[in-house]
Amino acid sequence: MNAPQATPTLPDAQTVIEVQHYTDRLFSFKVTRPRTLRFRSGEFVMIGLLKEDGKPLLRAYSIASPAWDDELEFYSIKVQDGPLTSKLQHIKKGDQIILRPKPVGTLVHDALLPGKRIWLFATGTGIAPFASILREPQTYEDYEQIILTHTCREKNELAYGENLIQEIQNGGLMSELVGEDSLKKLIYYPTTTRDPSNQMGRITDLLKSGKLLKDLGIEGISEQTDRAMVCGSLGLNTDLKKILEGFGLKEGANSEPAHYVVEKAFVG
Repeated sequence: MNAPQATPTLPDAQTVIEVQHYTDRLFSFKVTRPRTLRFRSGEFVMIGLLKEDGKPLLRAYSIASPAWDDELEFYSIKVQDGPLTSKLQHIKKGDQIILRPKPVGTLVHDALLPGKRIWLFATGTGIAPFASILREPQTYEDYEQIILTHTCREKNELAYGENLIQEIQNGGLMSELVGEDSLKKLIYYPTTTRDPSNQMGRITDLLKSGKLLKDLGIEGISEQTDRAMVCGSLGLNTDLKKILEGFGLKEGANSEPAHYVVEKAFVG
């Protein structure tokens, strides 16, 4: 049940509905959605808090909820000495945050040419825009296969993604929106780089070595069939661009759709 919208007391304010902490470094939260806000799944907005001098401190955050949701969800890292996250991590239900309702971003379906398979490559909190895209019905209409890879250092940092996949594949609302058969298109491939887990290694290494493709039973990646979205650390973004272009894929944009896109606004 949605919480009632509180009367904003800050410019562009929205009320915190829910906060969930996953580790001492990661948390998610939901806020009320402005009635006038329209966005495409995968886009980001500027959110933040007021500083002591009364000026807003804002940062780009991907909207993790899909475009049809009545609430807005965000997934964040905690940086103890970070100007924003050192304070944002302490928000609780009923608090208010600033949200500038001007969504933008490149991780959207409009920036890709039609294809058969879509890869969603994420590290850390870079999974946030894909949480939106994986709950977007268009994703299941456009592709025959949907692959989410999520790489984190520690196993407990995969919890947000694991919960997301479980929520989607357990039926419920997503089953009603796209049908149970369509949900079978989704493949989840989590990896860790520090903690022991079922699959260890950087996704770039697993892709270059061919292990990723072998594990998934995929013969290869080509511009005829494959599309990709990338959101993670600067190193991941740079390395994956080279790998994808080695397969013949070209980078796209809202103004010129192509085979893959990378979010350049921030690193996760």
